[in-house]
Formats: sequence, C-alpha cells, structure tokens
Amino acid sequence: MVSMSPWQRLSAELDQWQALGRAATLWWRDDDAVTATPALEKLLGLQRHHGVPLALATIPAQVQEALACKLEHHPQIAVLQHGYAHENHAGEGERAIELGAQRPREVVVEELQKGWRNLRALFAHRLLPVMVPPWNRISPGLYPDLYGLGYRALSCFSPRSHAELDCGLLQSNCHADLIDWRGGRRFRGEDPTLEQICDHLQARRQGRADATEATGILSHHLAHDDDCWRFLDTLLDRCNRHPGARWLEADEACLGQ
Repeated sequence: MVSMSPWQRLSAELDQWQALGRAATLWWRDDDAVTATPALEKLLGLQRHHGVPLALATIPAQVQEALACKLEHHPQIAVLQHGYAHENHAGEGERAIELGAQRPREVVVEELQKGWRNLRALFAHRLLPVMVPPWNRISPGLYPDLYGLGYRALSCFSPRSHAELDCGLLQSNCHADLIDWRGGRRFRGEDPTLEQICDHLQARRQGRADATEATGILSHHLAHDDDCWRFLDTLLDRCNRHPGARWLEADEACLGQ
C-alpha cells in the first residue's frame, strides 16, 4: 500500500465526504485577541484573502478599542468571550484555569458579567453568546450560571461527547491546535496538525465522533511563526478549493443558526 503525505490524506478524506454527498464542515477560532497588532493585521489579511469566516476569542479585561476599529470592515469575523482576564487561579500542582472552583462562584459570575458588558459596548451585534474558557478549561459547576447569564454555547477543545449539556448550553469545540504549547510554544508542524484535522474528520465520517460537530481549527495569532502562517494560508486555500469542504460561520458552528 502506497503511503500518503498528510496533505494527500486531507484531500483523500475530503474526497470521501464528497463521494458520500456530505459536506465536511469546518470552523476557525483564534484565541487571545486584545488589540491591534502586526500579528492581528496578518490574521485579518489571511481571513479577507480567503474569505473564510473567523471567530475571534477576545479577552474582556484587556480588550482595547483599537481592536473594534480594526474589525469594522471585516463582516465575516465574530467575537466570542474568552473568559475575563485570562488569569490563572489554579492551585499548586493544578492545570491552569480561570473559570474553576478555586474562587467563590459569585466572584467568577460577576467577572463574566462585567466582561460581557465590556465586549458588548465595543462589538455590539458582532458578539455572540459563546464562552471560550481560557486554557479550554471550566468547572462544570459553572454551566448553569453561564446559561443563566445568557450564554448559549461553550467552546473548548477535543471532540464533544454531547451537542447539548444538561443545563441547555450547546457545545462546539476545536480539534486541531496549530501551536504546541508544551513543545516550546511554537508551530506544531504540518504533519501532526494535519493528523489532528484528518483524525477528527475521519471519526465523524465513520460515526466514531459526533458527525454534526464541525471540525474546529484553533489558531493563536500572537504565537505564530512564519511556518505557522504559511501552513494556515495553505490550509485555508486547500479547503476552500475542495468541493467536499465547507467553512461555517461561528453562529452556525456554535449556535446552529
């Protein structure tokens, strides 16, 4: 059997979706947006060039008006709330978490409310009621509070086990992270990133994962190096050109709208 390169595997996987008459849905989330930077400019340039919808997970306590100004002419960009301050409140030996059980629930809820108001004032209709927890971690005990505050979806990382959580929150995650955070906070590399994408697409197609959960691509524009930018450019282009792939707007991917 002739082995395929990772790019060939992606094309072959999309071919199989097309042959079944199904669309391999994808969506794109970029985390840690705060203000206008050269990296953000590059991100927006890629988004505009390829016309791929983008969800920008934005940190409310740090966000600046310059970001809102930059997004004015980018109608395909949605804003999601990325926690509150992206501060780690984990105890010693615990994995980093902001929205955990380490602090009084009322404190966390108050911060999230304040964060929503901050983002709403800057982004208005562009802001979706979707919570993206920093480090993709959140205490399940906060789920009912999120729903009570008006959030309607949660976005973390890894394939979801349920499309809807017990409290009514919808869930739509990412499945391929371009950055290797444990390996030097640099680009993960073409092969392992494409493997993550193809593995999730294949699992969906074969019924081993929720077929209705769009495959989420996670980028962090502030951490990208040249190789990462080149990969992202190529990925957007190839998926755009393949009739078996379809990029979703964030409201469709996360809220089903």
